[in-house]
Amino acid sequence: MSTSTNGFLGRFADDSEDFVLALLEYMIWPILLVVVAFVAVLVPNTFRNIVSVQLILWQAVPIGLLVLGESICLLSGHFDLSVGAIMGFSAMLTGMLLGNCPSCWGVIGSPALGFVIILVVGGLIGVFNGAMISKLGINPFLQTLSTLIILEGAKTALNTQPVPVPQGYLVPGSIPNLAILITIVAFVVVGYVMKYSEFGQEVYALGSDKDSARAVGVNTDRVTITVYAISGVLAGLAGLMSTGYTGVVPPLIGEGQVFPAFAAAVIGGISLFGGRGKISGALGGVLLLGVIQAALNISGVPATQVQVVNGFVLLIAILLYNTQESIRNRILAASA
Repeated sequence: MSTSTNGFLGRFADDSEDFVLALLEYMIWPILLVVVAFVAVLVPNTFRNIVSVQLILWQAVPIGLLVLGESICLLSGHFDLSVGAIMGFSAMLTGMLLGNCPSCWGVIGSPALGFVIILVVGGLIGVFNGAMISKLGINPFLQTLSTLIILEGAKTALNTQPVPVPQGYLVPGSIPNLAILITIVAFVVVGYVMKYSEFGQEVYALGSDKDSARAVGVNTDRVTITVYAISGVLAGLAGLMSTGYTGVVPPLIGEGQVFPAFAAAVIGGISLFGGRGKISGALGGVLLLGVIQAALNISGVPATQVQVVNGFVLLIAILLYNTQESIRNRILAASA
């Protein structure tokens, strides 16, 4: 076989490998298209009109913000089991400060101040998580699990009834287009920061190899604390949006949200071991969960069975992740 033929075959093989790797990187989008096509055929009312699509996106706003926070943690080589609990506790605490129910404190009358409080509370809890993990070396699983348990108990201790809040406080989450726009802006800003900023590169470096990142001058403690702080702020924002969507602070707000957040991030191509994945992929995971959730709701599936479906979605996400990793490792090993 001639040298030119060998060169052609070599380039073809390299191009094929690059194509497969790119397909693995963006696998969420063909999966989303297939699921949308199936839902459109099996549950056509899901996409009945533009209002139906708007409702799907609006319902997905809180989980979308949680997925965004979880994705940043995963990219840094960490994870956060407490995102749903932070969402619920920060929303309930702020509701108690703003609310006018008999059991509420009602010490704050400004909705604008309420916006600040819920984000600050979420951010401070995130800083606490990050500091415990980076400064004291506590395992992220144990730290965020304990935070989850503490915050769920604290939320229940604050109130076990729906908490009404001033109408002005509901505005960001109660106007569909505004809530969707805020979420899109959050994804765009975080995606830009992760791709083009020095901080974003430090997050990827930390997720790829902590020792190597530290060796090239990355302040890994600072990056870890910042990552968890951002995750906490986004969880607080999710609580604000959820409150606006429901019109009150429900007692179960934030519960059961951490595993769908993981599922969406993983299906979107975010590595469970850090250092690889795109924020745009996480957005695709959010859209996929939103479509599935809407189809189940329109089909009249009971809430308990929806939870079962969410569990299967998480299982499928893990299986897809393992398949991706296996194929990627084989390709990289063959080309080494």
